[in-house]
Amino acid sequence: MPTDVTVPQLGESISEGTISKWLVREGEAVKKDQALATISTDKADSDLPSPVGGVVIKLLAKEGDTVPVKAVIARIDEGATAGPTLSVAPGAPVSLPAPPLAAAQPPPAPARQPLAAPVVRKTALEHDVDLAAVQGTGDRGRVTVDDVMRAANASATAVPQTPPQNDVAAQPPARAAQLAQMINQGGGFVPPIPGVGFGAFKVPPYKPHDGDKVVPFTRRRRITADHMTYSKFASPHVVTVAEVDLHKASRLRDAHKERYKAEGMSLTMLAFVVVATAHALRENLGLNARVLEDAYVVMRDINIGVAVDSPDGLVVPVVRRADELGLRGIVRAIDDLAKRAKAGKITIDDLSGATFSVSNPGLKGNLFGGAIINQPNVGILRMGEIQKRVVVVESPDGEDTMAIHPVMYMALSYDHRVVDGVAANGFLWRVTEILEKAEFEV
Repeated sequence: MPTDVTVPQLGESISEGTISKWLVREGEAVKKDQALATISTDKADSDLPSPVGGVVIKLLAKEGDTVPVKAVIARIDEGATAGPTLSVAPGAPVSLPAPPLAAAQPPPAPARQPLAAPVVRKTALEHDVDLAAVQGTGDRGRVTVDDVMRAANASATAVPQTPPQNDVAAQPPARAAQLAQMINQGGGFVPPIPGVGFGAFKVPPYKPHDGDKVVPFTRRRRITADHMTYSKFASPHVVTVAEVDLHKASRLRDAHKERYKAEGMSLTMLAFVVVATAHALRENLGLNARVLEDAYVVMRDINIGVAVDSPDGLVVPVVRRADELGLRGIVRAIDDLAKRAKAGKITIDDLSGATFSVSNPGLKGNLFGGAIINQPNVGILRMGEIQKRVVVVESPDGEDTMAIHPVMYMALSYDHRVVDGVAANGFLWRVTEILEKAEFEV
């Protein structure tokens, strides 16, 4: 009997994946656990292993198709063997013998689902463009806004149409329902269309000049751009900043960093900040939340995403249950995630499930900056550059003196839909207090 190959659960927050490349063909023999296809998600790429050994009798999805988790995308005949090897002249067509099929024929392949960002799909809806009929010019055939607008202009030239409007009520009933659904899913806001504009504002067209270099978006850059655009418009960002005197924390780090280094780990200030953040979140769970349509959820587990570089760009792997680990556990977890990210070995599960994020700009950072919230979190803490500054220190006898200490500014960006200023400031004050006391077990 044929065995169905389905899209596995690729991560706790992943509901679909894109077939970026088939690694086998129909009629080809495969072994159990052999990679059949590469599946891309908004987190990472992963190979789909074969559940059994046998012969691939049908591929039910094409490269570029976006398919939901548990969908059947291929069938393998476990008892069949591949046909004889054919010897053909170079360039001659090859016809593979079809393996026997059961009486009931498999259902037809699902309709083509083109690669397109949410803003591209919205543009297609507003201009009555069928995305399936648009030839994408982006990375791996991704449909861009320009592709949609070219198709819309071609259609308008053939048949004059009334210019599209932003008002949902002014749209035809079917399109109004689609747009209303999109608005509800996006938190009540339809973002502007890059390259087109919004309302009365229109983006001027780009005019090439000598020396200009057009750099196509990579898949990772496109995902990041879509994520950041959605986050900025869905969440009303508010930024609050704290000044942190790291004198005690820095002395503690200097006293133990060589011991950690001898064990193959880096005792960084990032680890101290993650520990302080985890403890402050346990005491201020309102920042450890996510927004639903008509409610919000306060999460039980504290899973902190830490932004690191990878060959494909910035990724945010997750330190799970960070409040239970302590400083040594946090150091080990960050080291492991950073090394695997830089080696390109990070997994989808590593990137899923963050309830809060910490961003570190590195040694060549800046004074401070407001980061964009990593959805669906309601807050992100961004570290600034550590610099020596003159600070006022109170001596044991109550006298104020001046000293030169390492100081850092930390900026908290929070979602004002569910986090009020009092809660945000209380959380940031607690992070500051933990770092300045530096009562860490090293």
